[in-house]
Amino acid sequence: MKLPSLNTQILIGCLLGLAGGAWLSSPGAAPVVPEVLYGARMVGNLFLDLLRMVLVPLVFASIVTGVANLRAHDQMHRVWTTTLAFFFLTMGVAIVIGFGAAHLFRPGDGLQLEMFAEATRNYQARQMPLPDYIAQFMRGLFQNPFKALAQGDILAVVIVALFLGIALVVGGERYRNIGRLMSELQELCLMVVGWIMRLAPLGLAALLLQLVATQNHAMLLSLGHFIAVVIGSTLFHGLVVLPLILWLVTRHSPWQFLKGSREALLTAFVTSSSAATLPVTLRCTEQHLHVRKDIASFVVPLGATVNMDGTALYEAAAALFIARLAGIELDIASQLIVFFVAMLGAIGAPGIPSVGMLSMVLVLESVGLPTEAIAILLPIDRILDTVRTAVNVEGDMIGSLVVQKLAGDARET
Repeated sequence: MKLPSLNTQILIGCLLGLAGGAWLSSPGAAPVVPEVLYGARMVGNLFLDLLRMVLVPLVFASIVTGVANLRAHDQMHRVWTTTLAFFFLTMGVAIVIGFGAAHLFRPGDGLQLEMFAEATRNYQARQMPLPDYIAQFMRGLFQNPFKALAQGDILAVVIVALFLGIALVVGGERYRNIGRLMSELQELCLMVVGWIMRLAPLGLAALLLQLVATQNHAMLLSLGHFIAVVIGSTLFHGLVVLPLILWLVTRHSPWQFLKGSREALLTAFVTSSSAATLPVTLRCTEQHLHVRKDIASFVVPLGATVNMDGTALYEAAAALFIARLAGIELDIASQLIVFFVAMLGAIGAPGIPSVGMLSMVLVLESVGLPTEAIAILLPIDRILDTVRTAVNVEGDMIGSLVVQKLAGDARET
């Protein structure tokens, strides 16, 4: 008998977890609640531990590979520097919008989840003055790479990976074997992620069962609030901010851009995968938006790997949302860490839905937030993923037009 697709299995698992949690919270289930919750906690923790197991090597290999891939385009120095500047600028703006929307509309305010009580007790609030904390934070960025990898110090791992990727770019063909090794490590890690995702229906069912059985159901209303905030702020970035940047730099009509890019945007919305949309994105960029092939063939594939405006915005808003649910108030320094990790975590991350979960775990762990929160985020992730993937792809196409304009003007001068 043919099994349903993984997405269908995850949906079924989430529904069963919700139903099981609702049953456990009813009076008739009282005698079996402790045993069932113990089993759910064991299964849920196993799933989370498996994700943490592969997180550090995948992040390391992905960032090294993503940066090192620029080596093939070293003859296009101005093109790729302009491309990276545009990608990081728009991702930074998207993160600020995510933070702003989360602070302005405050989803999750007034709620606290008992499921996170232990993580909250273990959370160390920072009492030192901000300048001292920033100095300590800067020292923590540069560590022995083996120590950082062994201890899972995410920020230090990201910094080491960036340096190694840049060194591979500068070293050129002499170090192509190391680059190939990092690429193969990334592929191996993704294979392991695929195996772990086979346990996702069971793991998520266990986490949701534990969540629903122990929480106030007012959380569901807050989830609707959070969904509205994320979708609204993502649409603001995609329909206002990016088209405004396009018009200011190129004087290209946003309406004409939407007409030329609609096939790619609709495909991205339906598939929730910028990688799967890539052939359509390239065709729209070259044939409908009239971007030169040499620029489009570089900017668009790189953007599908590096440029994740919608994802970065979502992760920033989600970090503040989860912090409120856990009863934790993130200070300015912690929000700067989220800004840094959400941006750099996108480098080299393949444009497929399942890797978004690892990226979210990366952001939560960077500031000590409970990773069990993915039990809340994943059931609504498919809804949010459609919009943010469309905005990710839109950013790649607008980036192509901006780079063509700026690089072309530079060549003319």
